Amino acid sequence: MSGKVSVEDFGKTPEGRAVQRFVLRNNNNVCLKLISYGATIQAIEVPDKDGKAADVTLGFDTSDGYLGKHPYMGVMAGRVANRIAKGTFSLDGQEYKLACNNGPNHLHGGLKGFSHYVWDSSVEGDSVKFTYVSADGEEGYPGEVTAQVTYKLTNDNEVDIQYQATTTKATPINLTNHAYFNLAGNREPTIHDHVITIMADKYTPTDDDGLTTGEICPVDGTLWDLREGVRMGDRVNSVPGKAPGYDQNFCITQPGDNQLCARAHHPGSGRTMEVRTNQPGVQFYTANYLDGTLAGKGGAKYNQHSGFCLETQVYPDAINKPNFPNSVLRPGETYHHHTTFKFVLG
Repeated sequence: MSGKVSVEDFGKTPEGRAVQRFVLRNNNNVCLKLISYGATIQAIEVPDKDGKAADVTLGFDTSDGYLGKHPYMGVMAGRVANRIAKGTFSLDGQEYKLACNNGPNHLHGGLKGFSHYVWDSSVEGDSVKFTYVSADGEEGYPGEVTAQVTYKLTNDNEVDIQYQATTTKATPINLTNHAYFNLAGNREPTIHDHVITIMADKYTPTDDDGLTTGEICPVDGTLWDLREGVRMGDRVNSVPGKAPGYDQNFCITQPGDNQLCARAHHPGSGRTMEVRTNQPGVQFYTANYLDGTLAGKGGAKYNQHSGFCLETQVYPDAINKPNFPNSVLRPGETYHHHTTFKFVLG
């Protein structure tokens, strides 16, 4: 069994609603900290090869950092994570218009999205369950959606995340966690010495605005071939874009329940993180737009490429791409998304 869950105050929203923090510990000196604002991963503390623990996620020490403007650090992104082209889609013969909050496109659920609300929370044994009810019409989406995310920290050093959702009307849905990782510790300046492996033989190319084009292309012979493990310092600055670095969806080669899809290793600390999921894709993002202006935990300045995200998901803009996996949830169905981040020590 994992350790007990402790609960503490973590500030209030401007409207006066309390934000709580939940602290989960296991028998191996691994600690997971969650906050009810955005159902957010606030910290993951993991020992290195010498037994010294460090927080391996980027974020903030207080609620003020999360309540202010920031690039989705550790939050639950939804109702639809990633981009929707021009903030529009058609479903069952009706067209819907969403807010465009990322250039010409809709990103991570819109102007507020699931990440900017206090979720209801409960401790259930050694797990923490967060629940949010998204109203019919919220951000322009159809249907009242009841979303739940349950976090558990196991003695196998797994951060286990179970997502579920139901709806009253047909709606697209794509939930994910947007944690930024740095396995050397969140105050280290770059991820250049990390080795990243992604078990994907195809990826979905994007245009200049980061939107998928609808193509599904082989990674062979491209900068997106990460199947053998690549040191980021040898590759990341060569990846083209408005800012250099990775920000692409990778198509998991053999999708299935609890399928290993990615691995990150930091040789200096000895820490390794393995990602497993039942989703068909994973977005690999190397914090290309961080610029040192955010004051992070312990006074850290988060610069370009100071962290990375591995966001398990349905392919971006699937609602507008009929050749992509289905992202529509209908009444009577239950959306189920399972992801684990496992930390291998030493």
